[in-house]
Amino acid sequence: MSDPYYLSIGDEIELFRAAYECRLPVLLKGPTGCGKTRFIEHVTHRFHAPGAHDRPGLITVACHEDLTGSDLVGRYLIKGDDTAWIDGPLTQAARSGAVCYLDEIVEARKDTIVLIHPLTDHRRILPIDKRGEILEAHPDFLLVISYNPGYQSVLKDLMPSTRQRFVAIEFDYPPRDKEAEIVAHESGIAPEIALELAALGEKVRNLKASGLEEGISTRLLIYAAQLMRRGVSARGACSAAVTRALSDDPDTQRAIDEICSTVFP
Repeated sequence: MSDPYYLSIGDEIELFRAAYECRLPVLLKGPTGCGKTRFIEHVTHRFHAPGAHDRPGLITVACHEDLTGSDLVGRYLIKGDDTAWIDGPLTQAARSGAVCYLDEIVEARKDTIVLIHPLTDHRRILPIDKRGEILEAHPDFLLVISYNPGYQSVLKDLMPSTRQRFVAIEFDYPPRDKEAEIVAHESGIAPEIALELAALGEKVRNLKASGLEEGISTRLLIYAAQLMRRGVSARGACSAAVTRALSDDPDTQRAIDEICSTVFP
């Protein structure tokens, strides 16, 4: 498998490498679509490749409000006349030495999040109560979580008792030239058009002060570029991948369309 493409913006790769070598749990913070998932795919492949010492790779869990402890740790399932224990993704990773990535951790229930605490300090253990087992994490195991600070609220925030167990790496949208390079690489669009799309991204993100819930992701700019490469007009691609994807509010859609028309007259 080829190395997943990721363009470094600062010292995030070096920070992760140092944390990985110490097996320190890592928290990735940043807005939706800024590259957190691609980053963890890249650094896992680079520093924790399955081919290196026969280690397993990356196990990803998309967290949600119905995620239970059993979903993470495991459960007994009926197989014919017997019951068999099936490890959950967190247990699989801890047992085998994979990197476990819990995406958007604050979406999970607080009683579920607490389960990861024993894995994030010097103990590096996972109690499996239903089996009466205390699992010691494999030496290569690493826990990584992510969340979007823009969606913080009283009900959905990372508890201090959880936050202070992680080394935090902060992400944001790339500067225009870097974002254009990413868009061009991922979509195959011409560099000059990618630069115009990156400029569009900057302008639309400035609408956050006017009520837009969240700025446009690099991902959506790539989608627009991919549509344009398939023959969709620039305005049509931006309407589908930017305006309609970002908001259902007519006034906000009008404001975004006006920006698109200035970038792509």
